[in-house]
Amino acid sequence: MLRQQKLLIEHQCPQCGAPATLEETERLFTCPFCRVKSYLVTRDYFRYVLHHAAPAGKPLVFFPYWRFKGSFFVSLPGGIRPRIVDVSQQAIPSPLFPVSLGLRSQTLKLRFVSPEGEGIFLNPKVSSQDLLRVAEDMFTASIPEPLFAKAFIGETLSQIYSPFYVTDKIFDAVLNRPVSRALPEDFDLSKMEGGKPNWRIEFLPALCPNCGWDLQGEKNALALSCKNCNSLWMNRSMKFARLEFGFFPAETRDSIYFPFYHIQADVSGINLASYADLVKAANMAKVVQKGWEEKPFRFWTPAFKIRPQDFLFFSRNLTLSQPPKDEVPQLPEGEILPVTMPIEDAVESLKINLASFIKPPKMLQVLDTIDIKARGVTLVYVPFQKSANELFQPDFNLRTTKALIQYAKHL
Repeated sequence: MLRQQKLLIEHQCPQCGAPATLEETERLFTCPFCRVKSYLVTRDYFRYVLHHAAPAGKPLVFFPYWRFKGSFFVSLPGGIRPRIVDVSQQAIPSPLFPVSLGLRSQTLKLRFVSPEGEGIFLNPKVSSQDLLRVAEDMFTASIPEPLFAKAFIGETLSQIYSPFYVTDKIFDAVLNRPVSRALPEDFDLSKMEGGKPNWRIEFLPALCPNCGWDLQGEKNALALSCKNCNSLWMNRSMKFARLEFGFFPAETRDSIYFPFYHIQADVSGINLASYADLVKAANMAKVVQKGWEEKPFRFWTPAFKIRPQDFLFFSRNLTLSQPPKDEVPQLPEGEILPVTMPIEDAVESLKINLASFIKPPKMLQVLDTIDIKARGVTLVYVPFQKSANELFQPDFNLRTTKALIQYAKHL
């Protein structure tokens, strides 16, 4: 199995200034020198800049590119079609600059943008919504209609600035090579809006807001735990917010716990409030039993990034199972897969989840009239037993390979 390339970002400890190198998905940073833990946050998306090797005295211009990596799902008459998307695109339409970064962002180290940086940073003209429309068009152009539902899940969105300088041509300041022919006489760089970037990376002290204890988690974890007061925390609006959680006890010691979001939602346009409603909506081979009308329906989705086909498999099968167990409101002991899927993405996936099991197929035509609004989210750790090459969840009849663990850790 090939490990996917990640962006590498040069970074300084906010406490002591010591240098470090982070991977793109890392959020929890422990300084190897002062041992202080910090959690990296941003109000929208992260911004990076490539190092330059321009000759001394050359005024630098930093041109912005969007980078998007994630999974795209579309519901068709024949089922759900998923795809992994990884694209970069100019954030300012211009024929004078390279159309994309190519592999440069994956082969060169970057650093975070800061207002103290040298040169002029050009203002983006293409929005992130425009980028997603381009990515969507790339995938759906060859797909015949009708499309019943579509969603981007587990995406990583960032902006990368590449350095250039201008003489009679535009020069790439990384390789010191021209990327344009002689510039037209009416070219005026000053007409391109820009200046110092109004952005910098921000940090949250990795301390429990409830008791002040050190928060624990993997480097790429979105949810951090406090073992002192048995609490779980996630960044929400630039501060840590408590997350409801629990776990299903394992039947064997040799198990690994996968995190799943257990989502209570209001669904309009279709009856889906109880387990009895689910049996009817999915046309399950069951006779509705007494008490099923009172058993509330909940969506289930993975709280970890995974290949799109596996994400759909877990979401659909666990939602159809509607686990009857009540979770224990504690953190499980043993091996745990970190939470890497944002809640917002899990909520965005609910209509695709619904499209994966709703029957008969003609019901797909009403998906555009269905509105799903999440009202409550609980993180539940579900144990999977380990065998030679497999991971197995006996209560809900879920099977996957051990390779899934390594793949999930590298997304």
